[in-house]
Amino acid sequence: MPRPSALGRSPMAWVTGVMLASLVVLALAGPLLWGAAADRPNPSAVLLGPSAAHPAGTDGLGRDLLARVLTATRPSLLLALASVVLGATAGVLLGACTAVLGRRARRLTAGLINLLLAFPALLLAMFLAVVFGAGTTGAVLALAAAAVPGFARLAQTLAAGVAGTDHLAAARVLGLRRHRLLWRHVLPNIAEPLLLSVTTAAGTALVALSGLSFLGLGVQPPGYDWGQLLSQGLDRIYAEPLPALAPGLALLYAALAFQLLGEVLAGSAAGRGPVARIPAQRPAPSGPAEGGTVLQVDDLTVELPTPGGTIRPVRGVSLSLRPGEIVGLVGESGSGKSLTALAIADLLPYGARVSRRTLRLLGADLAALTRKERDRHLATGLSVIFQNPASALNPSLRIGTQLTEAVRTHRGASRAQATAEAVDALRRVGLPPAVLRSRPHQLSGGQRQRVMIAAGLMVRPGLIIADEPTTALDVTVQRQITRLLTDIRRDTSAAILFISHDIALVGEFCERVLVMYAGTVVEALPAARLADRTRHPYTRALVTSVPDLTAGRDRPLPTVEGAPPDPLAPAPGCPFEPRCPRRQDLCAEQAPPLDDLGAGHRVACWYPLPVTADTKPVTAS
Repeated sequence: MPRPSALGRSPMAWVTGVMLASLVVLALAGPLLWGAAADRPNPSAVLLGPSAAHPAGTDGLGRDLLARVLTATRPSLLLALASVVLGATAGVLLGACTAVLGRRARRLTAGLINLLLAFPALLLAMFLAVVFGAGTTGAVLALAAAAVPGFARLAQTLAAGVAGTDHLAAARVLGLRRHRLLWRHVLPNIAEPLLLSVTTAAGTALVALSGLSFLGLGVQPPGYDWGQLLSQGLDRIYAEPLPALAPGLALLYAALAFQLLGEVLAGSAAGRGPVARIPAQRPAPSGPAEGGTVLQVDDLTVELPTPGGTIRPVRGVSLSLRPGEIVGLVGESGSGKSLTALAIADLLPYGARVSRRTLRLLGADLAALTRKERDRHLATGLSVIFQNPASALNPSLRIGTQLTEAVRTHRGASRAQATAEAVDALRRVGLPPAVLRSRPHQLSGGQRQRVMIAAGLMVRPGLIIADEPTTALDVTVQRQITRLLTDIRRDTSAAILFISHDIALVGEFCERVLVMYAGTVVEALPAARLADRTRHPYTRALVTSVPDLTAGRDRPLPTVEGAPPDPLAPAPGCPFEPRCPRRQDLCAEQAPPLDDLGAGHRVACWYPLPVTADTKPVTAS
């Protein structure tokens, strides 16, 4: 949770603390100080307006309304908190257990959560309040049940990032039971965002509970809470508005206090992340997300407006990278590789629309951050090595200025400190300090690419996106660049997303390979399987098209017959169907899902190719 010192520096935190403290004091002292006046009827003071003796007036039995509003603080808060605690406990356990259940039970649980989310929470609470019976118990149980689906979905999403971690797999090997896996390895890693959600949900529950009491489904006489007092005062609102406004203002005050508490805690938790990862003198590498995932992307889709209509060059792409992992992304031009990378880095052209179910970088959900927080997080946690360093580097600025700009902007480093770090970054990529005084046009293509890598290292990123970094470089320099990236991965534990047309280079350099075609991932497999274990016809055709220097000169170079589909008129079936030699009727009717074949191998094909042992080795020329 956020540190008290961090909270104390915020004016909003002070205001929130005072508001919460006042609520606690009223809840504790209210019944003791004003309980007698709130319950004592006075037939001679029935339905009086505001006066010095009764600042908020009296009710139909002559009881002081201000005393009743202050005394109702305790039941209103306790009942709302009880419903939140019950709903959060049940929802979190339901959602988090998906990380430790078996495949079938996990699917059933996920289906149950999806089914529960289909019902609007408020309508569900009203329906259950009628089913359980009007009263305090029924209202609390109804609100708790209505809160379960939301907490379950949040816990399920967070637990998915923990489910595939090495420490959870090691605990499974040790034979720990599922409840111990849940309590020791899953819940501690997702506790903070869940606690932040509980604080904001408390304000919502307070309003909902008062709404049920207002409708006669909540607290019943002789008990009372703010909702019931509001209902009683509404009958005389035109003659005496204060008896109705007083409980309404109390409800607004308490709900606002809980909402502000959630804002303060969330803001402090988001603001402390970069400070904790980057010490003042020498920054450390950005850490991975909770659960050991640097990047998690689920169901990424990119839409681009064109004169002929809207196209979707990226459709439903999912990928993840662990610390120190090198993942290759291959495919023909126009397959969506670079757009996928640009969408992750938030660098898409103006007008492009991005949708995704999950996009987490170094533990942060980018969709939950403000624009300023997202820009800072991307600038310090991710670096992009572009295909053409000559255009990526500013020709009017010296290399030293461009290298030091990031650390001076995002970390407030002095010029001398930033220059020292730039010299260290250049030495790491094999360039002398004199390069700092050069301009891009004075360097060779290989040197400019090394400068781009050095610029990315200045912020110690957790993820490096290398978008065809070896294009237009000779074979010797290609080897130097890939060797340099390998050394950086080893020294910093940064994950690398390596985008290339060269499937042979990817096969030698990467650990896993994702093959894209027409904006979708059609095959994902370990790089060691590229030579003789590819199952998708498109991937097999790419491997076969790699030039073989031992082949006869009179033999034509293998190619992938046909052309990619028209993005303005996508077919309903498999996008590779028009070019596939194994196509059948089903291929033209329905797009195949990305099925898991085991051992980290997935393929999107209705009729995968059989495994062959005579495929030629994939080697870079």
